[in-house]
Amino acid sequence: MNAAHRFALRVYYEDTDLAGIVYYANYLKFIERGRSEWVRGLGIDQGKLKAETGVVFAVRRVLADYLKPAVYDDALVVETRLHSLGNARIDLQQSVLRGDDVLFTAEVTLVCMSADGKAARIPKALRAALG
Repeated sequence: MNAAHRFALRVYYEDTDLAGIVYYANYLKFIERGRSEWVRGLGIDQGKLKAETGVVFAVRRVLADYLKPAVYDDALVVETRLHSLGNARIDLQQSVLRGDDVLFTAEVTLVCMSADGKAARIPKALRAALG
């Protein structure tokens, strides 16, 4: 749908496991940062959105595929692409790359939730920003 948002990061020693490769759960942290920066890049302040509307986003589903390992000091890029948009759901495709090598991919479903934990419509401002 839209062009990929790109977020650069570096692998630190704390990101690696005993084998010297990025610990598998850290890829989820990397893509979380990528999603946060994607939303920020759309001009949406998530703190302000919560304060004004009570709306937050929660991960509903992640389908992850670990393809190649990243190691200490690698320069990585998280790419985030909007795949589809529902009334209360956002489906994304995310990848972690080292140069041209795709190391990790994920299909992520986010849900928009109200303060009481129930599904809520995606706010108009965010829907407009998503195009």
